[in-house]
Amino acid sequence: MVKKGILEELRARGLVKQVVFEDELRELLDTESQSFYIGFDPTADSLHVGHFMQMIVAKRLQDAGHRPIILIGGGTAMVGDPSGRTDMRSMMTKETIAHNVACFKKQMEKFIRFDGENAAILVNNADWLLDLNYIDFLREVGANFSVNRMLTAECYKQRLEKGLTFLEFNYMLMQAYDFLVLNRKYGCVMEFGGDDQWSNILAGADLIRRKEQKSAFALTFALLTTSEGIKMGKTAKGAVWLDPNKTAPYDFFQYWRNIADQDVEKVFRFLTFLPLDEIEELTKYNDERMNKAKERLAYELTLMVHGKDEADSALQKARAAFSGDRDNMPEATIPSGMTSVADILVAVAKVPSKGEAKRLIQGGGISVDSVKVTDVFASVTEDQLKNGFVIQKGKKNFYKVSVEA
Repeated sequence: MVKKGILEELRARGLVKQVVFEDELRELLDTESQSFYIGFDPTADSLHVGHFMQMIVAKRLQDAGHRPIILIGGGTAMVGDPSGRTDMRSMMTKETIAHNVACFKKQMEKFIRFDGENAAILVNNADWLLDLNYIDFLREVGANFSVNRMLTAECYKQRLEKGLTFLEFNYMLMQAYDFLVLNRKYGCVMEFGGDDQWSNILAGADLIRRKEQKSAFALTFALLTTSEGIKMGKTAKGAVWLDPNKTAPYDFFQYWRNIADQDVEKVFRFLTFLPLDEIEELTKYNDERMNKAKERLAYELTLMVHGKDEADSALQKARAAFSGDRDNMPEATIPSGMTSVADILVAVAKVPSKGEAKRLIQGGGISVDSVKVTDVFASVTEDQLKNGFVIQKGKKNFYKVSVEA
């Protein structure tokens, strides 16, 4: 039994960017359960915020009665997707890819059901790509692609000036072939992905229509970007990961708590399951009440990724930090012998460099035990090292610091 109106829901949330044969796809989704696939290249040992959005979309479709096929690109990862890049990805070993695949599946199980009705299927394209006969592949797949047309694709155009390897040039054919294999084996008729994947996804749907003489659909989602067009999920220290060992739950919470006011409604629409009217009510303000909306957003997302205990803890610590409640604010330790305030900022307050720490001090944005620090060479006192102290960065970030035992 399928839930009607899933495509309209995705559109209402602003998620749909491009789609082919939309009316036919809408009727298909509203009539009976369909198999769709979303692909992930295992280029790291954790999913990140960009993947998070894909998983939420997959969950929406699964909850509406459709079956997700989660494709892990164990084969394509050995080539590297040129989409959105100005350089060639470094090649990974088979062992590294296998480890990353295992990490991905463990995290995906928080969002996608791999048992029960319309259970998700996890596949690895290494199973069919690594043993391909090159001549057979060229005859079956390559003959359906025009090089002239491929070179007009955005994923290739931006690489041509700096150099596009023949290895990477094959990526579109391999991803299209993935769709064809899944169509033949599982009856998969839809591929979804981020809008930077449009050319690759469209190529797969077109290949199925040519080879199998039947319908196949391509749909891309808007990318999760700020109002300035910058991809979300990056900090001064790198990506925001879903693995708590790579990005602590409190830091994950704080990332969303501190996004710009103008981005809050969009993130609510894209990543949460709150009704649209509730989102509108939460985000309609242009004053301090927007802070409540940000807190709710950060809590909802941390709850989904890390569970209730971690979400509650992060919320408590964030409120304590904002109010100066020393007993409940986030704690950090520094090694014995570290006394420089600039060094401590780098160690505990997520400041990317000592130079940046000094600029923050010069700008008046740093305090230790409520006393503003103005000297870039300032150090904490012996008493502070002995008893612990609170370092404040800006208006919202407090850390209770002690020396490692």
